[in-house]
Amino acid sequence: MALIVHKYGGTSMGSTERIRNVAKRVAKWARAGHQMVVVPSAMSGETNRLLGLAKELAPNKPGDAYGRELDMLASTGEQASSALLAIALQSEGMESVSYAGWQVPIRTNSAHTKARIESIDDVKVRADLAAGRVVIVTGFQGMDELGNITTLGRGGSDTSAVAVAAAMKAQECLIYTDVDGVYTTDPRVVPEARRLRSVSFEEMLEMASMGSKVLQIRSVEFAGKYKVPLRVLSSFTPWDIDINEEAASGTLITFEEDELMEQAIVSGIAFNRDEAKISVLGVPDKPGIAYQILGAVADANIEVDVIIQNLSKDGKTDFSFTVNRGDFARAVDLLKDKVLPSLGAQEVVGDTKICKVSIVGIGMRSHVGVASKMFRVLSEEGINIQMISTSEIKTSVVIDEKYMELAVRALHKAFDLDQPAA
Repeated sequence: MALIVHKYGGTSMGSTERIRNVAKRVAKWARAGHQMVVVPSAMSGETNRLLGLAKELAPNKPGDAYGRELDMLASTGEQASSALLAIALQSEGMESVSYAGWQVPIRTNSAHTKARIESIDDVKVRADLAAGRVVIVTGFQGMDELGNITTLGRGGSDTSAVAVAAAMKAQECLIYTDVDGVYTTDPRVVPEARRLRSVSFEEMLEMASMGSKVLQIRSVEFAGKYKVPLRVLSSFTPWDIDINEEAASGTLITFEEDELMEQAIVSGIAFNRDEAKISVLGVPDKPGIAYQILGAVADANIEVDVIIQNLSKDGKTDFSFTVNRGDFARAVDLLKDKVLPSLGAQEVVGDTKICKVSIVGIGMRSHVGVASKMFRVLSEEGINIQMISTSEIKTSVVIDEKYMELAVRALHKAFDLDQPAA
């Protein structure tokens, strides 16, 4: 008997009919002899609805206590879907029980709306499993040391599911979504994109960090750290599909690099529209400048992505970096109000009409000229590169947002990702 974790996204839980189908699918796995833990998201659109109500009442986000109340509010979406799923399972004749994050408990730090999981107490869940119950645990949320409800940020239910699977040493964590796996790129941009049978954790981590929306990056980090096998598959296949066929479907995210992986120099093209560029101009070129700029940004809980510093001229340099577009205005205000006066820099400028496009593949380790090929392809399309970032298995470029789809299509074709796998 294997312990399996299922995670269902908001679209999969989007109506009572869909919740009933999820219950039938989970019951099928339980009747096949598996111990089942299920982590559902809120019903599709519910979290946005709740946060929209808060914004109506407080458009200017008043005070430090605002984040705490947002978490109290947003957490109710997952609690509702978890209870509804438990009721649906009971209607299927399957014993089940639902828990909010604080009831497990899932303990987090106190960073409201962006909390990180610190520990999970699995005693209560294991007792229910031993008694033959299906256990449903709310995704997206936990409890800090003061007993406050916290949420993990967008996509946090993926992270919750992987964390539960890691804590309970599950055999596998199945992430059910509205797509049937991980593709070479977004099929809405490139119709010829192919579904990958398997992908390494390293590649998936890079693809998630570079903008692929299939899995939330923190969930992949968690899976990699605790070696939790993940599978991304569709919840819209018939619920009564053969369980062995279902268990082998979708895309397996694995630590095992099979011999075919090296043949694919590039496995996928990722992109991210939610980027903005900030440049601090005329910065004195001396030790500690990068820390003064980025340290203040980090202290404000703003994540920085691509960074570039220009060559010094007359003792001055320009320092540029990218942030999430939603953090752009706050970061610019912070730099202008608190950092610029102490630096002696000339000005802070920004650009919200940029995007990031990345090529990802473990085959890049053993092949030269991959980045130069990428740059040549973009040049031939008349696309100017503003910033470049690389790692062992990826190369990313920041370009004008209006060229994003053209760049993705050209790179996808140039690296033969539209061709059937060998």
